[in-house]
This record gives sequence, structure tokens and C-alpha cells, in this order.
Amino acid sequence: MIRISSAFDGGNIEVDKAESADDIRLRIRDDKDSNFKQWFYFRLTGAAGQACALNIVNAGEVSYKAGFRDYQACASYDRETWFRVPTSYDDSTLTIAHTPERDSVYYAYFAPYSMERHADLVARIAGRARVSQEVLGATLDGQDLDLLTIGEPGEGKRSIWAIARQHPGETMAEWWMEGWLERLTDPADAVARALRDKAVFHVVANMNPDGSRRGHLRTNAAGTNLNREWAEPTMEKSPEVFVVRERMQATGVDFCLDVHGDEALPHNFVAGFSGIPSLTQRQSKLLERYTKALAAATPDFQTEKGYPKAPKGKANLAMCTNWVAETFGCLAMTLEQPFKDASDHPLAETGWSPERARGLGRACVDALYAVFGGLR
Repeated sequence: MIRISSAFDGGNIEVDKAESADDIRLRIRDDKDSNFKQWFYFRLTGAAGQACALNIVNAGEVSYKAGFRDYQACASYDRETWFRVPTSYDDSTLTIAHTPERDSVYYAYFAPYSMERHADLVARIAGRARVSQEVLGATLDGQDLDLLTIGEPGEGKRSIWAIARQHPGETMAEWWMEGWLERLTDPADAVARALRDKAVFHVVANMNPDGSRRGHLRTNAAGTNLNREWAEPTMEKSPEVFVVRERMQATGVDFCLDVHGDEALPHNFVAGFSGIPSLTQRQSKLLERYTKALAAATPDFQTEKGYPKAPKGKANLAMCTNWVAETFGCLAMTLEQPFKDASDHPLAETGWSPERARGLGRACVDALYAVFGGLR
């Protein structure tokens, strides 16, 4: 018997009809107390060898319709290896056309990153030399917000921050974190050793545990978009931002990377802080140096395509990158990765993938090392 289920960590789908494999009708559920929707993740059982048409009938109502154009859904039998499957979109219905080889197969907007895997990542990295872990506070659902600190404070040391998954459906951000953290804590990596000697790293691998577990695209348990809360966060609506911002003010910030995913653009790129009121030539030069270094470190990153630059004085200071750059006068960036493929160097079988996101995370360490002398 054909069955569709999503009652698991990060799952999101509602079933209208699942009587025959060739006409399964599904709906994406809204984030709680908001009208954001786009993330889906569900399991299909009982359809091995059958040509399935999985029709997401409210795909024309999603938050970013351009995200489903030229998009191929992700599928996996074991939830470890993810591959792309034929997908079409008519601006109304997203149709996944796939003949599964097994009786159990998972489909998702992007390769999911579960809260169990997050806990494993935090525990693994926290067990390494020169790493400490603490809980900054509790989320609205009572989950821990973990902070990993790499290195020890000392005179002249810089304070480096990296955060990911303010928007929980952007799971590529935490796959990126695996590459970043694994390399930064590698005792045999000469670049990582040099950086640890010069800086203390503060890392929040998942800023939005509640949204992640609930299967949200963009919000926390209160329906709040965390990346619009940095100007005035509250413990009632955005405790995740409140406690991280509080710690940033205690440590200072010399460099901050806020890692995201973009639904529509098939590129890896950086969004800077061009519109902040106090923009300095130093900040702009550091941004240019970092992005050039990252493009040199990996062909999966490019600098030609991205978001339009805001005019000076017009930045939204409720966003992390803008608030950090304005508050600390430092280099701060939003790193965007695609849900689709990175069209500059496409890989049709997997598109942009966990493996490639981890590789970008490792390359970002090289880019930081290349410009670290400029962080004065």
C-alpha cells in the first residue's frame, strides 16, 4: 500500500491524495504562525518499481516561486546519499517524476540536516583539543542553543564568528558548517593551526533548532524570521538572536560569516554590508579581498552574480550582517548557497550537495587565512 509520511524530525508535507502512484497529491505546510512555505521533506513507502508522479499542488503559493524553476528535487534511500530526480514546475504544481527502486524512499527540497546529526556534530567537535561547548540559552521549544568556542582568549587575538541556519530550511548552511568546523579543529592542518593561534572562533552551527525540527523554511517556533530581529531581539519572539547578540557584545567581533541558502539563484555568492550608515573604505577593501581569495580557493564560488547592493545608509540593520558590520565596524558577510545546482560548475546527478557544501566550508578557511593580516 502506498503511504506518505512526514512525522519525523524536519518533515513537512500534507497529503491530499495517495491512492495510486501516478497521481499522488501533496501540499507543503506553512511555517507556524506565518505564511512562509517552501521546505518539504517526506517519505514514500510501498511504491517500489512504480512510476510515481508526486504532485505538490500548492507549489504556486510558495514564498519563492522562482526557486522551483529549473529545480530538481532531492531523493535518498538511506538518508545519507542524496541524488536529484526529474522534477517539473508549471508555476502552479511541482511534479516529482520518479520510479523508486525500493519500497522506502525520501524526498526533500534539499538534503536534510537533522537535529540528531546536529547533536552529533556538536559532541564530536566539542571533544577535540582547544574546543569548549556551552549552552547560550533555551529556544521557545526548550531546545539548547549550542555555542562552540575554538581556541583560547589572549592578548591581540581576534574574535571570529560564524553562524548558520537562521532560516532552518536552508540546510546546506549546516552541511557547510561540517566542513568549516572539521577543518578548523584539525590538529594536522597548518592553516587551521595558524588561525587558532591568532584568533578565537565562536560558532553557532544551528541558530534555529525549533524551526529545524518543525520542518520550517524560514521561522522559529513563534513564526519569527530571525534574520530580521537583530536590531531589537526579544526573549519572547527571538531568544536565539537575543542570546547570540548578547555574547557578541561581550566578545567583540572582528569577522562574522552568516551562512544561508538562496532558493532562486544557482550560484554561491556573498552579500555584504554596502548600505550601512558607517561604511568605511577599510571594510569594503576587506570584503573585496575575502571574496577574491575565496574565488581563488574554489571554483564553486564566484563574484559576478548575487544580490543588488543597497545604497549607503539604506541597509536593513535588523539583518545580522548589517547589524554586525555597523555595530563593530568589522568585516561581516552573508554567504549564500544554492538549492539548485551551482551553474558555474554543474553536477547534474547531485546538483549542489552536502559534499560540495562541506568543501565550500573548508575553502572558507583558506580565504580567511589569505586576508587575516588585514583584520586590524
